[in-house]
Amino acid sequence: MATVKKAAPTRALKVNLLGLDKTEYRGRPSTLCKGCGHDSISARIINSVWESNLDQTQVIKMSGIGCSSKTPAYFLGGSHGFNSVHGRMPSVTTGALVANHMLKAVGVSGDGDTASIGIGQFKHAVRRNVPMVYIVENNGVYGLTKGQFSATADQGQQLKYAGVNELPALDVCLEALAANATFVARSFAGDAKQVEALIKAALAHRGMAVIDIISPCVTFNNHDTSTKSYGWGKEHETPLHELNFVPSYEEIEIDDYDDEREVQLHDGSWIVLKKLDSDYDPRDRMLAYRTLENARQEQKMLTGLFYVDEGQPDMLERLELVDEPLSSLPDTRLRPSRQALADVIAAL
Repeated sequence: MATVKKAAPTRALKVNLLGLDKTEYRGRPSTLCKGCGHDSISARIINSVWESNLDQTQVIKMSGIGCSSKTPAYFLGGSHGFNSVHGRMPSVTTGALVANHMLKAVGVSGDGDTASIGIGQFKHAVRRNVPMVYIVENNGVYGLTKGQFSATADQGQQLKYAGVNELPALDVCLEALAANATFVARSFAGDAKQVEALIKAALAHRGMAVIDIISPCVTFNNHDTSTKSYGWGKEHETPLHELNFVPSYEEIEIDDYDDEREVQLHDGSWIVLKKLDSDYDPRDRMLAYRTLENARQEQKMLTGLFYVDEGQPDMLERLELVDEPLSSLPDTRLRPSRQALADVIAAL
């Protein structure tokens, strides 16, 4: 007598509030070196956008030139994307958001794209508080052009092909603070939990959220003496606090915390902080300066949210744009009438 085998039960796909499976937020297969920290960051962006229930068709992925700037191809395959000229990603993003302020912008840059050729663009975008998530995938080298030193490379660092770096490094977080950033954080590509919590918080932030992520270059800058290597990062990483991000549409349920501090963002969402070693207040700008500078002098890799200011208006609020995206307005509403031009000329 033949026996009938029961089919194995199919596992139901987990979906977000939009009814979408996480796989729908992926992009194309990565062409980066195996083990590159950038790929880990791409995975964290996918998780964060999916769990934040964002419609990826309303997300724009912006980048410049470099290994980091290739990564938007690897996440959010249903989103719009623009690969700009080297160092010019901030101005292109500014134009895109002015044209359509309904979009959510996620910019991915590198230490060369941001701290070298793009430092001017970066500082002015921060100064204007352009509403975007600005991720710097920081490895201290130009990985796409065979490993020359970037502006964030440590003074005295030695590379096989580039020799010894004689110049002091630029600190992306200090540069952001000096430009009056309203959200400044640092993390390590190998710390998936922290990276994801920071990206979720950045997506909910009002204005520009700068996240400097140390992302080791496994080909040119992953030796033990490099502060941008996996080994050094794992050994020296010192979290300021334990981070968890709780969206406002979910009930806030947390375990018992010692010396709890909660920082509320503009839309009612929260970053929940647990102090580990110090009474750190991320709303204290001068404390952020001192903390970053002390860490630089002591060669400590501090990670976490250094500074947040949820009260500042972003660039689009200052522009007082109409409710509708400018890109959807007809010419009759975009062009001034002949009489309006005549009145302007007469006033001059």
